[in-house]
Amino acid sequence: MIEIKEALTKKDLKAFVKLPFSIYKDSKYWVPPIIKQELSTFNKKENPVFNDANAHFFLAYKNGVIVGRVAAIINWIEVNQQNQKKMRFGWFDFIDDLDVSKALLDTVITIGKDHDLEYTEGPVGFSNLDKVGVMSEGFGHLGRMITWYNHPYYIKHYENYGMTIEKTYLENKFPFENVKPKFFERIQTLVKKRYGLKALELTTTEEVMGYADEMFNLFNESYASLSSFVAITDLQKAYFKKKFISFVNPEYIKFVVDKEDKLVAFAIVMPSFGKALQKAKGKLFPMGFKHLLHAKKHSKDVTFYLIGVHPSYQNKGLTGIIFSQYYHTFKKKGIETCYRTPELIDNHAIHKLWKDFFPEIYIKRHTYKKKLE
Repeated sequence: MIEIKEALTKKDLKAFVKLPFSIYKDSKYWVPPIIKQELSTFNKKENPVFNDANAHFFLAYKNGVIVGRVAAIINWIEVNQQNQKKMRFGWFDFIDDLDVSKALLDTVITIGKDHDLEYTEGPVGFSNLDKVGVMSEGFGHLGRMITWYNHPYYIKHYENYGMTIEKTYLENKFPFENVKPKFFERIQTLVKKRYGLKALELTTTEEVMGYADEMFNLFNESYASLSSFVAITDLQKAYFKKKFISFVNPEYIKFVVDKEDKLVAFAIVMPSFGKALQKAKGKLFPMGFKHLLHAKKHSKDVTFYLIGVHPSYQNKGLTGIIFSQYYHTFKKKGIETCYRTPELIDNHAIHKLWKDFFPEIYIKRHTYKKKLE
């Protein structure tokens, strides 16, 4: 018999965070989170997302042993302001037992019905800056800090529950040697001159922080037209600055401003922390911080995390300025491989952006949907 209990105490939440460590203990590709940081994400006093969202964290027990988990999330901005009557779920992990996954999803759906929602979709996080999607292809590749990894058997659990694919995301990679300056050097010079733009050369985290709020405002404007986009609030901006910016090399954040020094484009690239996180085993001390710091300084792989361009400047070649900046930075750092975060399969504009680098699709993932009937 499967028993579902809500994780309400600190001990329960720690068990919720640590469950994947047992499920993936024999995996060469799973990348563990930093336990302390994950607990902070779920702390309603620390994470400002809880000002606009509800979340319940559930554990599944079988014969007294924890065998599954799920977070049931309602983003009230999405429900009330965008009229998307969605019951979100994420952090969904389980042993290969259909009764376990069913009991967890049944719990999510019950909450959705209690709040008169119309459908559930997952795995997703609280917002667009969280992890998304269950992997359906690419299991033999090392996971990344900013994505979920899962066993191949997960897919059959979604299908067995009667869920259907809602969105498909692709992850691409390409060797840095594919990046040829001829594709962007000339155009970036013309674009700068035509629109009176300039690229900022920032070398310290303090300099980057000076533009961080404006960057998140631009993020909201740039992505507003995408499916299921939920803008981040002012309180969340402060939280994400603290959570993410410290992980990024200042020279990996690029800003483009107009002649009035107003931010019109930005990009964030992160060093690849996968192997460092595996060595850290979920802990910053005693050695985890050292492994992460080494990766931050010396990783030869990078992940393009975000690129945002103001709507009035989209399709005008501003990404040529950004690529030119990264080309020189990556060449100096000896970067070997560039990865991209999950991108919607129907986001044709972003796919077109990368075509000259001949990217390879190496991971495919989906979110699944079910009506609350």
